[in-house]
Amino acid sequence: MYVTYEQRAFCIAMKHLIEVNNIKLYAYHGCLEEEGKIGGNYSVDVHMRTDFSAAAVSDELSQTIDYVLVNKIVAEEMAIRSKLIEHVGQRIVSRLQQEIKNLDAFRVKVTKICPPINGDVENVAIIIEGGNW
Repeated sequence: MYVTYEQRAFCIAMKHLIEVNNIKLYAYHGCLEEEGKIGGNYSVDVHMRTDFSAAAVSDELSQTIDYVLVNKIVAEEMAIRSKLIEHVGQRIVSRLQQEIKNLDAFRVKVTKICPPINGDVENVAIIIEGGNW
């Protein structure tokens, strides 16, 4: 599909954000031995800044970030046991940076639901941000 200069200029003036929110997973992260056996519930949010002006005009998936790939990266990295959610979060970020082209900025939040910390806590989370917001 041919994109006119006016169409492209209009889209470029905008800020383009893509969010894949509340990816729900069951994983085995934690410092306690029991966490490696029993596991627990997690949620991951991925926010990305990119330029999808070409996709907005062409309606072509190849011109933007594929949500399926983002979900796949998160699921694969969450399946690898880590003691710390900081560690798994960094692995997710590294994969996103390696495999997603035109990623200007990112924000990844990994949330551990009902952590075993001897208190009434709904969740704990880490956030890793990078790039040019």
